[in-house]
Amino acid sequence: MKIEDFDFHGKEFNFGSLVHVMENNGFIHEGQWDYERVTFDYKMLDKTDDATYFLRVQAIAIKGEIPKEDAEVRLLTPFFGRHYYPHGIEYDEDFPDKVINKCKQKIESVYNELVEAEQA
Repeated sequence: MKIEDFDFHGKEFNFGSLVHVMENNGFIHEGQWDYERVTFDYKMLDKTDDATYFLRVQAIAIKGEIPKEDAEVRLLTPFFGRHYYPHGIEYDEDFPDKVINKCKQKIESVYNELVEAEQA
């Protein structure tokens, strides 16, 4: 499911700032990058229905190369899905409101911190 409630898609940021803000908000990007694109994942466990969800934020390099801190990247629309072992992540299904709300809160927090970091 895409999260399109924020003016997120297409915004450009410094890669070093992006990494700092994403890690500060619990996202990881272990090996999920190449020189042109990066993916950050936030893992959520829902013990009420024994489900694992992933919120995913991707960016592409527009100047320089990832993982150099001075590279400039453009954000893509964030999305999330439910992980089904061993098949992978399903993005097109009905998700619990609590998961949707958590994802929106997380994206809002990330976006606000990125804007603050760029203005500093």
